[in-house]
Amino acid sequence: MSLPVVINVAPESAAESAGLGPGDEIVAIDGEVPTDVIRWQLLVDEADPVLTVQRGGLELDVKVVKAAGEPLGAEVDSSIFDRVRTCDNHCEFCFIYQLPKGMRRSLYLKDDDYRLSFLYGNFTTLTRFTEADLERVVTERLSPLYVSIHATDPAVRARMLRNPRGGYSLRWLKALLDFKIEVHGQIVVCPGVNDGEVLDDSLLGVLDRFPELSSLAVVPLGVSAHNREPSMRPHTEDEAAAVIETVERWQDLFLEANGHRLVYAADEYYLLADKTFPEADTYEDFPMYEDGIGMARAFEAEFSGKLPSGVGARAGFFQWVDGAPAEGYRAPRMGGGSNRAGEIVSTDPSEDVAAIPVGISVRDDAPVAILTGAYGAQVLSPLINSLGRGGIRIVEVENLFFGGNVKVSGLMVGEDLHRTLSSEPEGHRYLLPDVCLNNGKFLDGLRIDDLPREVEVVPTDGVALRAALKRGTRSEGLAREGAT
Repeated sequence: MSLPVVINVAPESAAESAGLGPGDEIVAIDGEVPTDVIRWQLLVDEADPVLTVQRGGLELDVKVVKAAGEPLGAEVDSSIFDRVRTCDNHCEFCFIYQLPKGMRRSLYLKDDDYRLSFLYGNFTTLTRFTEADLERVVTERLSPLYVSIHATDPAVRARMLRNPRGGYSLRWLKALLDFKIEVHGQIVVCPGVNDGEVLDDSLLGVLDRFPELSSLAVVPLGVSAHNREPSMRPHTEDEAAAVIETVERWQDLFLEANGHRLVYAADEYYLLADKTFPEADTYEDFPMYEDGIGMARAFEAEFSGKLPSGVGARAGFFQWVDGAPAEGYRAPRMGGGSNRAGEIVSTDPSEDVAAIPVGISVRDDAPVAILTGAYGAQVLSPLINSLGRGGIRIVEVENLFFGGNVKVSGLMVGEDLHRTLSSEPEGHRYLLPDVCLNNGKFLDGLRIDDLPREVEVVPTDGVALRAALKRGTRSEGLAREGAT
C-alpha cells in the first residue's frame, strides 16, 4: 500500500491554516488508515480531523480545525491507496488484450474494482465482489455503480468471461438492487455469441430478475488490428440492424412494464446500420451518455441551440489510470501544460452562445478544420453542411494505431494525428475534441505540443463546437444577424 501524497492545498483553507502542505504523506486520519479517496473524503468531512502525516522522515499529527462538512482544502495524488483490484476474467472480447505494444504500462492494467466503478464509471463484472464489499457499498451508499452483464444465462456468461464465477456473480447485482443502490448495466454484444436469441433471453432476464436496473447499454465489441481471437469480429450491417430491432422492441416492453425504456442501443449500431438515430426524448435523461448512447442526438441538439449546455461530463476511455484529483473524481482533460493555440473553449452559459444563431463567418486567412474519427465525421458532416457556409472542413483521422473497427474520436492518438496533420496546410485553425486527451496526453503518450500543427482543444459537445467556430471569426455581419 502506498501512502497518498498531498499535491495541492487551497489558499486560506482549513488545511493551509493547519500547516498541511504539498509533499505531506497521509498515514492515517483519526487513527484510521484510508484505503482510497472515498474513505479519505468521509474521514476528512468530520469536524476537527487529526491527520497523521510523514514529512521529511518524521511522523507527526496535524489537527485541522474545521466544522463538519467544511472542505478540508487538500488534494491527494491518487484515488486508490491500496492496490487496485485487478480483473481475473479472461474475456475473449476484452479490449485490453487488443492493445498494441509499447503503450504506458498502466494502460494494460485490467481492473474489476467496484470503487473505480463508483469513482469513474468503470464497469465491473462483480466476479471479485464480496460480502464485505456489499456491506461497504450499502453503508456508505456508493451509488451509482456500473455492472457488465453481457448475458443473464449463467452458462453463457461464464463462458464469455472465461471464469466460472461469472455464472453466479450476478447475485451481487440482485443484492445491490435490493438495497436500493443505483446500478447501470452494459451488454457487450459479440456476433454469434450473445446476440440473436441470447440477447433476447438476456433482456428477458433483466426484466424478470433485475427490473430495478436504472439503465442498460447494448454496445458492440471493439476489434482492433491486434486482436488474437479468431472468433471475435465486427458486426455486419445486417447484424447491427438486428440488434437495433431487438433493443427497440424491448424498449417498448420495458416502457409498458416499468414506465421507462431502460435499454438503449449504442450510437455505433445506428451508424453501422445506416439508420436514423432515435429522437432525443427516446434517450430520456441520457443515462448512458458516456457509454456512447445518445451522444449523436445530444450533440445535434447542442449544436443547433436546442440545448443551452452540454449533456454531461465525458468519462472517456482509460480515464482513471494515472490517478485523479480527490475532489470531483474525474481527471482533467488538459494537464498542467498550456495549449499552444489558446485555452480550452469555454461552454459557460453566461456567454449566451445559445442565443446566437448558428451562423459561421470565417476569415479568409483562417479556415477551420475539425479533427475527428470516422464515426464523428458521419455525425458532424450533416451538421456542418446545414450551416451553408464555406471555410469549414472535417478532417477524418484514420485510426491506424488501433486499426480494426476502432473509429471513435475518443481513441484518436497522437501518432495518427501527427500523420494526418503533417499533410495539412499551416495557418488553419485545427479543432480537436478533448475526449481523446487525459491530463493532456493521448493514449500513445504524445502530447499536443508533439503535433506538427497548433490545435485548439474543444470540449466534446455541440455547444462548445459552435462557440469554437465563432471564436475569433465572428464578423460584423454575423453580429447584425444575431441582433435580428
